[in-house]
Amino acid sequence: MRIIGTGSALPKKVVTNDMIAEFLNTSDEWISTRTGIKSRHVITDEKLQDLGAEAVMKALEMSGLSVADIDLFIVSNVVSEYGTPGLSCIVAQKVGLSCPMFDINCACPGFVYALDMAEAYYKAGKVKNVLIACIEEPTRMVNWEDRSTCVLFGDGAGAVVLTEGDNVKGTKLHSEPDFDKIWMTRSLTESRYLQTKEEEVALQMKGREVFRFAVNACTNGVKDLLDEVGIKKEDVTWFMVHQANKRILDAIIDYMGVPAERCPVNIYDHGNSSSASCPILLDECNRKGMFKKGDIIVFSAFGAGLLSGAAVLEW
Repeated sequence: MRIIGTGSALPKKVVTNDMIAEFLNTSDEWISTRTGIKSRHVITDEKLQDLGAEAVMKALEMSGLSVADIDLFIVSNVVSEYGTPGLSCIVAQKVGLSCPMFDINCACPGFVYALDMAEAYYKAGKVKNVLIACIEEPTRMVNWEDRSTCVLFGDGAGAVVLTEGDNVKGTKLHSEPDFDKIWMTRSLTESRYLQTKEEEVALQMKGREVFRFAVNACTNGVKDLLDEVGIKKEDVTWFMVHQANKRILDAIIDYMGVPAERCPVNIYDHGNSSSASCPILLDECNRKGMFKKGDIIVFSAFGAGLLSGAAVLEW
């Protein structure tokens, strides 16, 4: 497949580090030196599905396709206010989609997992045009009195439209199941027969273990995939890495031995937007005119599960 349209949408509220320091024992220096983040977009009176719909319509407009042309709609989302139906159905109703659709919850590497699924459906001859949307509000998952987590995240949505082509050169998915490194729990409605106690626990994260996993999974996953598809690291034009933490990004760039200017970064004013991170970054770079025909682009993302994934495509 090949990407013919990109789109993204962000909440209007921008929360700076100084604003967080007004109610939390932290500072701009403490946050920025540890994460690289200076500000992030946070949902206030928006609805997550509205951001998703906006990103989808922008991607469709760029692609030149209509909602009637889409054969499959895949949405990546970790949490939303809806237990059911899936966010794909809610966004689809807003924009007028009526094709088959489903949600996935693969956390931060959700975009790469969705690309892998889209390519599989295409190679099976079941689809021609696929729409992927990553729609996330991780700021609703954290405890805003916990400075180790709440400063890291921002909300947003990113979307891509793919059509016929052989531009996806390869994908590689990876897992090291270890749920207690990044996790949260929500209580469900009570049953009269329920005999166990449930509790709401905001996002918990073991930073050092996640750091090691992210760096190892990214560098090894990208190297192995490039070897599989026969593309040299030096021939990659852009490395689009999940925007989790600037220290993680710096370590990955160092371990992979690639020039920093080939690794676009927007974490400074976005924070970590989970699976929406990569498609938001892609759309912003695309609309700046950074890509040209024939560019080789590598995606790499990692997150809760623990899951990671890499993809190589030609623009």
